[in-house]
Amino acid sequence: MKKKLFLLMAGVLLCSSLSGCGEGSIQPDDYVTNEGYESELTGDASIKADPSKAIPVEDIKVGVLYISDPAEGSGYSYTHDLGIQGMQSNLGLSDEQIERKIVDDSDAEATKATIEECIADGCNVIFTTSWGYMETTAEMAEKYPDVYFSHGTGYMSNGTNFNNYFGRIYQARYLSGIVAGMNTKSNKIGYVAAQDTSNSEVTGGIDAFAIGVESVNPNAKIYVVVTNSWYDPEKEEAGAKKLLDMGCDVMTQHCDTPYPLTLAQEYGVYGIGYNSDMKKEVPKACLCSVIWNWSAYYTSAVDAIIGGTWNGENYYGGMNEGLVEITELASFCKEGTQEKVSEASGAILSGKYNVFDGELKTNTGEIIGAEGQTLDDATITGGINWYYQNVILVE
Repeated sequence: MKKKLFLLMAGVLLCSSLSGCGEGSIQPDDYVTNEGYESELTGDASIKADPSKAIPVEDIKVGVLYISDPAEGSGYSYTHDLGIQGMQSNLGLSDEQIERKIVDDSDAEATKATIEECIADGCNVIFTTSWGYMETTAEMAEKYPDVYFSHGTGYMSNGTNFNNYFGRIYQARYLSGIVAGMNTKSNKIGYVAAQDTSNSEVTGGIDAFAIGVESVNPNAKIYVVVTNSWYDPEKEEAGAKKLLDMGCDVMTQHCDTPYPLTLAQEYGVYGIGYNSDMKKEVPKACLCSVIWNWSAYYTSAVDAIIGGTWNGENYYGGMNEGLVEITELASFCKEGTQEKVSEASGAILSGKYNVFDGELKTNTGEIIGAEGQTLDDATITGGINWYYQNVILVE
């Protein structure tokens, strides 16, 4: 019997097996929804099970690599850990079946050693959650063909024991751009970005946001500061301050810490959160947040391994799958904001609008795409290396 699982996490799930992750780290208004997870509890019935590849639930042990301590709250690693906790609850795994590690994703040797440690401890499923782990994960998957590896973001996979998972976060970014465009008064919107245009994940999010802004406010500009690091609290704080001092009155981000939002509240302006719902930290500033429901993927992935239906395919979910969304809008959003967001959301969910549609003009005057067409997934995930026309890079 198929089941659609819905999970509200209200402070009852605690971080475990992670150095530095203390009790009470999950805030009362944090949640993971599994709205997008729908499958047989022993695997997807549409895929023929291979009993020789199935791992009994009691023998599953999951290793997870994070770039920062989830206990720091609200950021990228924090949100992934909510998803892991949701998966653990959905599938009935014990605390001893989850092993969490913190390691710098730019340190290949440390990453390799950490994965080796997980395997030595009995982990037969390993999730590596950040872009920089990618090449090392690929190498270790070849070395350990009997271990299942799943890498978040990036693009590498081998179709057998190593896949890639990510989502259409640009859909939710576009909706949040509408919110920003409707609520700026200075027409200066700040964006703290982890990577430059060489990284399509970050740049695609910026461009989708910028397209959303333009759809309701063609006079607004998006000012981008790049930290060149997935996790650098000092640079993220400095970048946010620079943008706020320039007069940006709506702040958003693709970085791990909540500094762009917490500083926005200190400056008395607005912000749009990322990764998890940041209103718990900045209730006076947070217009909404762009969030991930990673439990939808983690549950289905481990469930497939238990049922012997894992087939090595990459995963790329979106709003329709319940993987990405924006939170409820703040009561202080400008009148008419919700109507604009609802209209755009309906168009995306129905397939009538795909964000990167038609001709798109870059900030250097180049034309990307063509009338009547939309950018394909390969281009969105690996070929967006340009800024949209209303984006200004701040050096």
